[in-house]
Amino acid sequence: MNGGAFTISSNKGHQINEEIRDKEVRLVSADGEQLGILSAREALEKAEEAGMDLVKISPNAVPPVCKLMDYGKFKFEQTKREKEAKKNQHVVEVKEVRMSPSIDVNDFNVKLRNAQKFLAEGDRVKVTVRFRGREMAHTEIGRDLLLKFAEQCAEVANMDKEPKLDGRHMSIFLSAKVSKESKK
Repeated sequence: MNGGAFTISSNKGHQINEEIRDKEVRLVSADGEQLGILSAREALEKAEEAGMDLVKISPNAVPPVCKLMDYGKFKFEQTKREKEAKKNQHVVEVKEVRMSPSIDVNDFNVKLRNAQKFLAEGDRVKVTVRFRGREMAHTEIGRDLLLKFAEQCAEVANMDKEPKLDGRHMSIFLSAKVSKESKK
């Protein structure tokens, strides 16, 4: 802090030009050629002669390694690569399907279709049976219901874990089978 004013560095992780305070640095040219060990002032002068920035790329090395590069172009390329990587990744969500042990056949089929749709989209599905009141005395009905549900989804999904009772809820997780066509 200088007199109440903050100096905010625009770059994260890299020291550039005048920010490099080391006595001597190992200098690498823009095309990767070793230029030797120079004082930080000499390296900065070489960078200015070449019309480039001096960027510390390996601060932990002895002496630190600095490279001549166009820092603005480097940051642009880096953010472009990050955006591309983010665009190509698919976030797997967990969708939940809730039932009661006394569910009717048609309601069961609707829940089953919804779960299969979620699995086709590549999401995981948590299937939960909620027990109310005296239904807790017959948890085996819920277990059978969950196993039947998993069996009905067997061609598109794998059951991750056996049915597990947690308080008044019993649940299983289903994850989509990865087909050979979707890997291409």
